[in-house]
Amino acid sequence: MRALPICLLALAVSGCSMLDRSPVEPVKSTATPAKTEQTRPRAPAAAPVKIYSNAEDLLGKPFRDLGEVTGESCQASNQDSPPNIPTARKRMQINASKMKANAVLLHSCEVTSGTPGCYRQAICIGSALNVSAK
Repeated sequence: MRALPICLLALAVSGCSMLDRSPVEPVKSTATPAKTEQTRPRAPAAAPVKIYSNAEDLLGKPFRDLGEVTGESCQASNQDSPPNIPTARKRMQINASKMKANAVLLHSCEVTSGTPGCYRQAICIGSALNVSAK
């Protein structure tokens, strides 16, 4: 009867001693590792698109109208962050740069409700322009 607790104690001590052993270290290769990252050439950053809020600022400057451009910021549900006009304006500038414009004549920015897919929406509308230097 006394042998049973002694055996259990010996088993517990020997089982716990196995936990502090360090794992076998992997063999380190002497070969140079292959590069997994390939560097792609980055596209040049687009030139900033200037926003004109007043048409009189364009008087005397030669420009070409490239068409209407919009930008929006959507609040999908009541719990989402509200739409904001600066985001819609920035997206309008991005869309204008995709049209190769260097300026936008801002017509209006407003926050609307009831747009399909959006609880509320901020939208900016303007004309994409290519203003040439004199």
